[in-house]
Amino acid sequence: MRDETLRTAIRRAVLAVLVTPFAVAIGLTLFDSYRRRGKKARPFPVTPPRGVPVGQSEVTTYTFGRDLYDDMLAAIDGAQKQILLETYIWKGDEVGQRFKDALAAAADRGVEVYCIYDGFANLVVSPVFKRFPVNMKVLRYPVYAAGWRFFDLRRYGRDHRKILVVDDSVGFVGGYNIGTAYETEWRDTHVRIAGPGVWDLKRAFADFWNLNRRKRIGPSERPLLLETASTWEPQMRFHRNVPRLMVFPIRGMYLEAMDRASRNIWMTCAYFIPDQDFVDTMTRAARRGVDVRLLVPLKSNHVVADWISRGYFAQLLHAGVRIMRFRDAMVHAKTCTIDGSWTTVGTANVDRLSLSGNYEINLEVIDSSLARQLEEVFGVDESNCLELTQDEWDARDLHRKFTEFVLAPLRPLL
Repeated sequence: MRDETLRTAIRRAVLAVLVTPFAVAIGLTLFDSYRRRGKKARPFPVTPPRGVPVGQSEVTTYTFGRDLYDDMLAAIDGAQKQILLETYIWKGDEVGQRFKDALAAAADRGVEVYCIYDGFANLVVSPVFKRFPVNMKVLRYPVYAAGWRFFDLRRYGRDHRKILVVDDSVGFVGGYNIGTAYETEWRDTHVRIAGPGVWDLKRAFADFWNLNRRKRIGPSERPLLLETASTWEPQMRFHRNVPRLMVFPIRGMYLEAMDRASRNIWMTCAYFIPDQDFVDTMTRAARRGVDVRLLVPLKSNHVVADWISRGYFAQLLHAGVRIMRFRDAMVHAKTCTIDGSWTTVGTANVDRLSLSGNYEINLEVIDSSLARQLEEVFGVDESNCLELTQDEWDARDLHRKFTEFVLAPLRPLL
């Protein structure tokens, strides 16, 4: 009887340990959804688009959705041969419809139009919106891609990339999804590339299309073959996470760049849930005198991610990392600039899902002009931030500490 009672108590304790983090996460999410009802983001400072030369290309940085969408739609309207569009979220709202109409019009005038969107991210989008003209080639990356390979972790990544390439002339990549809220209410970062740097972006799209086309489009559909130059822009490099091939270079790109830093590391990310090696790399840099700053949302659109992220703040603050919290709006950018010469802009967040789970793409650029521009953007964003101080962190109340502790087991899942 005693043994059975003990086994029962152990089973209940284990079950409580496993269930409690999920229960707390669900409760926080429901409460946050209720709290947000009817609330709108407030205006925030932005940096106007400005192009800088990088090698034989030009890179333009966008920090406001309306500016970006205007230029993306203008590029689509001016397309002569081919349009390649890939996005994670494609809302069926006013902005989403503008993109759909522009793409359909391009297809009607004879332009080859290829589109990819993620099925899971768009489950709430009306099925009517997701019906496309027959002269557009559309790949819906499936909600469940593993088939009978239940235990093949390579099949569970989401397509989190955001790419637009028009002809051989211009390409766009960054954090912006397509939707009305992102046009004015979210602070994000995208770049426009004109010149030879576009070629590798085209290859990135084609590789994903060809990897997934057979079962999703049909066996008779021909692969996407591109006529692009065999050379590349030496100051630019596109790093692509490809779960199917177990290739995840973006994390390594960050770690190598931070290990080389001698002056500053200024990083902006929407969801900061790194592994311990990533945290250790940041804290080592701060301890050797590098000005390390992390800019995150004060309150993101995923409250559980916010709480889990706070579990790393003690280590960062203790090492001298400065933590800036963007207020009044969601900052969704995924950027970093180091030592006035190195820059990355892309789709990958600093979390497990992005760094070792999803299909992602980040542009890495070695150029002082672009780094200086991203430093200016970071400075403008800082003007809208509240800095978290060591005293403020130490003074947080007991229920906050308890919530951070309870949610810690969920770190490997996000």
